[in-house]
Amino acid sequence: MGFPGTWMTESQSVIYRVVPKCACSTIGQIMYYSDHGEFFDGDIHDASGKMHKWAFDDSKPLIEKNVLAHETYAFTCVRNPYTRILSSFFDKICGIQRNGKRYRGNLVPQVIQKYGIEVGGEDGKEPFDQIKSFRRFLLFARDTIRWRKPMDPDIHWSAMSGHVSTFILNGGRYNRIVSTEQFDEGMQAVLDSIETPHQVDLANIPRFNESEGHGPKRAHPVEDYFDDLSMHLVYEIYKRDFNLFKYDFENPGNKMPLGEIDLDEVHAKLGD
Repeated sequence: MGFPGTWMTESQSVIYRVVPKCACSTIGQIMYYSDHGEFFDGDIHDASGKMHKWAFDDSKPLIEKNVLAHETYAFTCVRNPYTRILSSFFDKICGIQRNGKRYRGNLVPQVIQKYGIEVGGEDGKEPFDQIKSFRRFLLFARDTIRWRKPMDPDIHWSAMSGHVSTFILNGGRYNRIVSTEQFDEGMQAVLDSIETPHQVDLANIPRFNESEGHGPKRAHPVEDYFDDLSMHLVYEIYKRDFNLFKYDFENPGNKMPLGEIDLDEVHAKLGD
């Protein structure tokens, strides 16, 4: 199976396991800058050189060697499950993607037809009942994850623990797991632990939010989208994420982690 979703700087200074919707664009650009002293011109997911990615055949042996040797600093980044699934909805379901089309072709029409959601019209800019449509999308997300129907779960709303675990199951070990809610503090700890060709001043790094502007703006506070049933569905899907990454299931309005992530616990529970 190898190490899907794993990126490494060309200088082999650091290894990162991508978790979708968890600051991956910003992290990728920081890695790129730390090697080259400049940012990639475009979406870092489109970068096909000056960086090692598991998707590139030439990079696979190098990534595997570095991961299994446990000598290169390795990290990943997680996010509150409530804000992550909301972000996925607005970006991937309601939004027009950077190619000018809907995400994954017939996915959105299928969700509209089978679950009765609205997405803000052709361009995602018309007003619609965001709360009602989001709760119906949650049913769809749960069905894809629990029963793989009407399709397999998408990487943007499948559980973070699933992404994080492949790295561990195949022999990797994390030195740190950063939370997006405490991004500067966590990313600084990563940078302090590695040596890079170029110094990175986090205070002056822009946030590369590649999904921003794709879809409608969230019209309500996070907690308004989650009634008792929605919270139950979210917990059913993301129970392990809440527990391992220390997020507050009881209060959707509290995006901050409740405590420190226990790396030993993460490796023990995701390495089975």
